[in-house]
Amino acid sequence: MAAGGRSTRSSRTRRGGGETIAAAARARLPPLTALDLDGLPDATVRYLPGFLAEEAARRFFERLLADIPWRAERIRLFGREIPVPRLQAWVGDPGAVYTYSGLRLAPLPWPAPVAELRDLLHASRPELRFNSALLNLYRDGRDSMGWHSDDEPELGPEPAIASISLGATRRFRLRHRTRRDLPAVDLDLESGSLLWMEGRTQKCWQHCLPKRSGRDAPGARINLTFRSIIGA
Repeated sequence: MAAGGRSTRSSRTRRGGGETIAAAARARLPPLTALDLDGLPDATVRYLPGFLAEEAARRFFERLLADIPWRAERIRLFGREIPVPRLQAWVGDPGAVYTYSGLRLAPLPWPAPVAELRDLLHASRPELRFNSALLNLYRDGRDSMGWHSDDEPELGPEPAIASISLGATRRFRLRHRTRRDLPAVDLDLESGSLLWMEGRTQKCWQHCLPKRSGRDAPGARINLTFRSIIGA
C-alpha cells in the first residue's frame, strides 16, 4: 500500500512473442490531430491526443503502476517541509541528477517501458535526446501538483519537455507568470496523449494539476515528463 493507505499496485500485463509495447503502439498509431496553442505569447506548446493507441496506453499504465518503485517524497516550500501530494520516481542516465524545492533526485536506471517511450519520442523528434524522466503517480483526485515552472538551471534556459499521460484524464492548467491580463489555459490530458512544452514556455508560464473531488473524481493517472539534464 502507498502512503495514506492508497494502493499503488496493479496486476502485471505482458506481451507475448517478444513484441514490445512501443512496437505495438507504432503498429496501431492512428493519424495524429495536434493542437498547437499558437495564441499563447512567450510559449511553444503542442498537444497531441492519441500519441499512443488506446490498448498500448493501457498496457504501459499497468506495467508502470506495477513495476515502478514509487516513493512518497517530502519537499521544502516557503521554509516548511511538506509531503509531495503524489508519488514519484526519477529515472535516467547515470549522472542525471535533478534538484527542486530542496529535493535532490539521483536517477534510477531506465525501466524497460520508460525506455520504450523515450525511444518513441526520439523517433518522432530526432533532433532531441532525453536523458531523464520524472514519473508522477496521481493515485486519485486528491493528488495534485501546484503552480510551478520547470525552470531549474540544470534544464537549461529553454528546455524541451515531453509529457505523456496514462490512465485517468486530468485537467492541466497554464498561466502566464507576469501578464495577468491573459486568462489561464485549461487542457484535459487524456490517456495516451503527448504534451510538448518548449522555447520560452518555462521561463514565462507556470502550470499545475489541481485537485479534483466529488462525483466525477478521477481514478489513478501516471504522467511521465521527459527532460534533458545539462552535463549528465
